[in-house]
Amino acid sequence: MLLGMERLRHELRSQFTAAVSGTDLVVGTRGGPLPLLLYTLFHTGSPTGTLKMNSVLDIARQPGVAWAVPIAKGDSHQGYPVIGTTQDYFQHVRYGRRQALEFASGSPWQSVFDVVLGADVARDLGYAPGATLTLAHGDGQLNVIKHDDKPFRVSGVLVRTGTPIDRTLLISLQAMDALHAGWLAGMPMPGQFNGPGTIPETTRPGTTTNQPDPAGTGSAATRLEQSLPANATVNAALIGLERRAAVFSLQRFINGYKKEPLMAILPGVALDELWALITPVEKTIRIMAWLVAGVSLAGLVSVLLASMNERRRELAILRSIGARPSGILAVVSLESLCVTLAGMTLGSGTLAAGIALGGPWLQARTGLHLTHSPPTLAEGTLLAALLGVSLLASLLPAWRAYRATLADGLSPTV
Repeated sequence: MLLGMERLRHELRSQFTAAVSGTDLVVGTRGGPLPLLLYTLFHTGSPTGTLKMNSVLDIARQPGVAWAVPIAKGDSHQGYPVIGTTQDYFQHVRYGRRQALEFASGSPWQSVFDVVLGADVARDLGYAPGATLTLAHGDGQLNVIKHDDKPFRVSGVLVRTGTPIDRTLLISLQAMDALHAGWLAGMPMPGQFNGPGTIPETTRPGTTTNQPDPAGTGSAATRLEQSLPANATVNAALIGLERRAAVFSLQRFINGYKKEPLMAILPGVALDELWALITPVEKTIRIMAWLVAGVSLAGLVSVLLASMNERRRELAILRSIGARPSGILAVVSLESLCVTLAGMTLGSGTLAAGIALGGPWLQARTGLHLTHSPPTLAEGTLLAALLGVSLLASLLPAWRAYRATLADGLSPTV
């Protein structure tokens, strides 16, 4: 339990950290930093508001901004979130140790009504490039309004990242705009529901989306303007800088932006706040695991005490042939250590087997990806501490064996 708890904590923290790799600032409407972090990078929760596209362009024009990727959220497919963005998402968003997104099959959008799938979505729903699907309005809890009149074609499937991207569908902002043409307050306006064949000419399937400069030339604002539809609505923007030293000056500019109330957060700082909220639960579970270990050590002491009572004659004979009391103590302590090492070996093997057999199931249900890896420093420290505690636990039966006299051993009263 101790090793499993430590591995789960380590993997969970690693995957949360991997999701914010390469993004220097996250921009959204003013509110709490945690909701902004959760719905932009972890794709959970609801956006708190919308940003004006001119504001995103103003931020992209600031000195030192290398790229800006807008994010729009609001639809789903069978419970998986749909994110509207630009082609720059695939070029600039990173995960893990600043690894770039790659395609397992297919390619980015080639037309407006194309969709790119995360690895888990494609696996769980059985989609491949060329398949068609329809999106639903809302977060997937109540899929009562579906965009049946605008089917999407799967253009590509991303390589697994171990981040929330794996459980996401990515579409272009042009597609997001076309999906909700004629809608008001989340509902199609009476008499203006776009049925099949009534899609605006500029966003018909087959019309290619605006492609940013593949060479990356020009400013971030210029590339962003090339990939944006008119009157696009976004909920947030991911910002990357040429130099990390400029992050605080840009954050001050955004927080003091005059045209609309905006907020810029550092993903790493917001993530630390999230861990501060989770820490009490984490500590509680670790205390429970240590209590289980304590009960196990108490059982070990009981077994050793019972063993010493049954082996009094054996220990007395060892004393009679010259064994020192310290040698008797060492034998009992060594026996305790051997039992503990055997338990550690069995526990480590059980954990490895559990990850191999139950890892895919856990990932499919929770998105948490557990990997086989050598013990971390924290796990090594934990094992060393457990050995030390087991040694201390063996002192009581060892002391009783040490105190046993030769006469008591050869003529036991019990």
